[in-house]
Amino acid sequence: QIPKDPVRRRVRELAMLSKQLQQVHPNVLAKVLKQGTVYQNEEIVVINKPYGLPVHGGPGIKNCIADVLPILAKMLENMKAEPLHLCHRLDKETTGVMVLARSKEVAERIRLLFKTRQVEKIYWAISLGDPDPTEGIVEIPIVEKEVRSHQSHYKMTLAPNYRLSPEDGKVVKIRKNRNAESAVTRYRLLARSSACSLLELQPITGVKHQIRVHLAYGLGCPILGDHKYSHWSKLAPQKLPEITLKKLKLVQSKARHLPLHLHAHRLSLPLGERLDLVCKPPLFFQKTLKKLELDITND
Repeated sequence: QIPKDPVRRRVRELAMLSKQLQQVHPNVLAKVLKQGTVYQNEEIVVINKPYGLPVHGGPGIKNCIADVLPILAKMLENMKAEPLHLCHRLDKETTGVMVLARSKEVAERIRLLFKTRQVEKIYWAISLGDPDPTEGIVEIPIVEKEVRSHQSHYKMTLAPNYRLSPEDGKVVKIRKNRNAESAVTRYRLLARSSACSLLELQPITGVKHQIRVHLAYGLGCPILGDHKYSHWSKLAPQKLPEITLKKLKLVQSKARHLPLHLHAHRLSLPLGERLDLVCKPPLFFQKTLKKLELDITND
């Protein structure tokens, strides 16, 4: 039963986004990934990771990328193909460029490139509000903390090295949090409209949820659909400005269905020669750009 009302239809579309891939047969999932292949050579296969699909399995997860790598390898090569290997990870809600290796050795090599920060990663995100200044670098360490509220939960958060002294407003260095990891993100505004922005992001480090935390807590511009990092003390859907709701044809009570708009757009991999791997954003992301009138002037 498909609702006639376009608003309800859109909400249903969004709500179905991550459910669909959890309910299909592993062979169907492998086929979806095969159709999303953007590049392959004798060493690697590059896919455009779909939304809502976890890389690794876990409780309550029926389908994940790791599980279908043997099937995908056979579909791409032949029935005798060795399973593909994961080289890095993307969050379940993140879409875009994902590199798989055809052998253990190549996977190890690529993992080392990621670890030693030789891989250049460019993400696109739609955020609420726009960053001031419009381009720069966020360099604030990140740590995982427990949020004590009526439902206790864990979140990544900032652990700054400096604060303003309440007495005289001077900048004071504070004692470093032992568990914090240093985190650096470059950002640049590509377009803004309807109380939102399209940002280009380059994480220099690879801390869990780094881009989401730096945007939400560092720049005050949470990613559209990031219900986890739009508040600190509660687990609640993101609150959207009137104009954004209007453009997206959504009501606030349905905002919880908005997916995270974070996309791994480009990856530059120094594997022999430098490989530039690019993935277009998924359809829901493109539709949002259109609805919000976020026109990209460059590529």
